[in-house]
Amino acid sequence: MAYNITMPERTIIGEGAFDSALEHIKTMGKKALIVTGKIITKTGMASQIQQKLKAEGIESALFNDLPGEPDDKMIANCVQLYRDEACDFIIGLGGGTPLDTAKAVAAMSVLKGDLIDYAGKEMKGDFAPLVLIPTTAGTGSEATKFFVYTDTKTDAKLLMKGDALIPKLAVIDYKHTLSAPRGITVATGMDALTHAIEAYTSKKANPVTDIFCLDAIERIFKALPIAAKDGTNKEARESLALAAYEAGIAINNSSVTIVHGMSRPIGALFHVPHGISNAMLITECLKFALDGAKERFAAVARKIGSALESDDDDAACKKFTSALEAFTKSLEIPTLREYGIDLDLFEKSEKKMAKDALASGSPSNTRKEVCEEDILRIYKRLRMM
Repeated sequence: MAYNITMPERTIIGEGAFDSALEHIKTMGKKALIVTGKIITKTGMASQIQQKLKAEGIESALFNDLPGEPDDKMIANCVQLYRDEACDFIIGLGGGTPLDTAKAVAAMSVLKGDLIDYAGKEMKGDFAPLVLIPTTAGTGSEATKFFVYTDTKTDAKLLMKGDALIPKLAVIDYKHTLSAPRGITVATGMDALTHAIEAYTSKKANPVTDIFCLDAIERIFKALPIAAKDGTNKEARESLALAAYEAGIAINNSSVTIVHGMSRPIGALFHVPHGISNAMLITECLKFALDGAKERFAAVARKIGSALESDDDDAACKKFTSALEAFTKSLEIPTLREYGIDLDLFEKSEKKMAKDALASGSPSNTRKEVCEEDILRIYKRLRMM
């Protein structure tokens, strides 16, 4: 069987990565739209990049009106600025929101109609070149052909896709993540862990993505608790940045499964950060998925050291779920109740969320049949915690 592996055209990783990338950025256009957030702007990182671009003869405009995760209105405003400023390529700088927004703008500055017209379709076109620079270690957006946005008319969180959305250049410097606060570090780290485990246990997994997944899982289990405790630990930050990229490549090619399918509706309806909603779900969802991929979950348990090579798969699987539960507890992942979600409203929303989860297509990648009733049972268990 042949495998098609898609990843950024070029990736530059390590300290000083942006300076090394400038020679490649110069070939992409004459004026960049830098899509970032207000916090990144306040740190001075965006202006530093603008100065370095200007020294190379590249003009730039800045869009930083990103109050939350991307929605159609936010993206439309950014597209308008891209056109008004006559930009010809895009730099996404920050976490998942600016990186996903940058992809959406690249697409919608070319395509006609509304974003929702392309839901469930391959987004194709001669899109503007994309340079993506993550400042968190988690979403993996710098490596993928996907972006997620919320449609404000339907309150649905939609996954959009297309090979044309893969960045021309990914620039990964762990130093950009050093200032990320504990909450962001944990949320994005759990997002990356979810990517890696789901991609490894997906029906679409292949020998190449397996390599990326297992390394990313091992790195995150070791490094995330350290970075959560001490954000200045360079070794942990560097390991997490690499793991997020590895996990991004993995989902680019073998996709996600039930956790992400169930997570997006929680984010859309209750405005829970994506990484946290993943973390709330991951243990219960994977307990459900376990018996469909025992050999793979057992391999994960052995990789992270929670199971011995001599353990049979059943024993190793139990040790994996125990380790995962302890891991999320150590990171103080909140329950729905602890997060402050209205549990009555959550219960009333469960049928809609289950339908949206199935409609996303992600649960169908699980190595076990997933029906609406299965999803409803998991949502109920979450609500009762």
